[in-house]
Amino acid sequence: MFSFFKKKFGGGAASPAPAPAAEAAPAVPETAAAAPVAAEPSVPPSPVPAPAVAGAAPVVPAPAPEKVEVPVAVSPAVAPAAASVRPAEVATAISPAAPVAEPAPRKSWLDKLRQGLRKTGSSIAQVFTGTRIDDELYEELEAALLMADTGVRATEFLLEDLKRRVKESKATDPQAVRSLLVAALAELLKPLEKSLRVGEHTPTVMMVVGVNGAGKTTSIGKLTRHLAEAEQRVLLAAADTFRAAAREQLAVWADRTRVEIVSQEGGDPSAVTFDAVVAGRARGCDVVIADTAGRLPTQLHLMEELKKIRRVIGKAQEGAPHEVLLVVDGNTGQNALNQVKAFDDALGLTGLVVTKLDGTAKGGVLAAIARERPIPVYFIGVGEKLEDLQTFSAQEFAQALLE
Repeated sequence: MFSFFKKKFGGGAASPAPAPAAEAAPAVPETAAAAPVAAEPSVPPSPVPAPAVAGAAPVVPAPAPEKVEVPVAVSPAVAPAAASVRPAEVATAISPAAPVAEPAPRKSWLDKLRQGLRKTGSSIAQVFTGTRIDDELYEELEAALLMADTGVRATEFLLEDLKRRVKESKATDPQAVRSLLVAALAELLKPLEKSLRVGEHTPTVMMVVGVNGAGKTTSIGKLTRHLAEAEQRVLLAAADTFRAAAREQLAVWADRTRVEIVSQEGGDPSAVTFDAVVAGRARGCDVVIADTAGRLPTQLHLMEELKKIRRVIGKAQEGAPHEVLLVVDGNTGQNALNQVKAFDDALGLTGLVVTKLDGTAKGGVLAAIARERPIPVYFIGVGEKLEDLQTFSAQEFAQALLE
């Protein structure tokens, strides 16, 4: 089975935050966990070194005290000074300036991404089949971008940027214009390209939200598998306590990945997440991931419940949740952008997981997100398999969409 994580390096993990005062915490019901809590919640676990990993790593622990955000290539013999590694870098000692061969699993995934975005890209590619660069070409391109759910603001920005690039390069061939559009789109998407980091907090607490059907629980399962293979100890919180079979679905992933789960049938989701964070601290877990119930952003009373879960997590561990991830369905087009805005306003999102990009004709929505609400896209998914969830690269996405 292919994994992003193949090697690990030593690194320092931040000390866990002190347990909150008893009066600040909600009542904690008993939970059906995979194993009982091994220590009193008030006693923090001994610090456990958070490994830094190399290879195509979407999730990388950060060393203390210095934090460097730029991606670096690392050597197996030396712990890296910075622990943010992009997927294009390989798990061998290389010079940052040296050419990097594309790992075979990543190349296979890129082929699948191109196939998945073909419906979007083909309608745009047809614009460049002529022989002239004129107003008609730009009008057809504008229509194609709007049909791909790029959005009005992003479409206007791309067209203005493209015209500037064409003028500066003195391009006369429509195919050359398409290459310039790839560069313009990659530059627009670049702010979304960021690695998810773990290890700065013990545990790193993630709250995952999204509407029903977006692939939230499945994405959690895939992310958990990658973390577990990176030798990160993960605890899941089944806080979707009302949807039929939600606990069972998450429990299946927990069993597959051999991680522990805290769940309670029909219990209060806030209490379940509180339990899980306390248990994660007591057991010395590296990551706690809370799966919440699907919520439509228009259901304000249900969005208030998500806000409550976020507050309760903060009572279980100061500063948590450290990541609030929204899972969005790439097939929903502009509705995905509306979801991003609504959940960000309510919860303060730190990252996105965009799923189901395979077969969609609306892949341009990432450009709309980049222009109107540039929240990092940690992962994109193009299928049901574990390896179909990969880190986001602006250049890769632009090329897959337009070439």
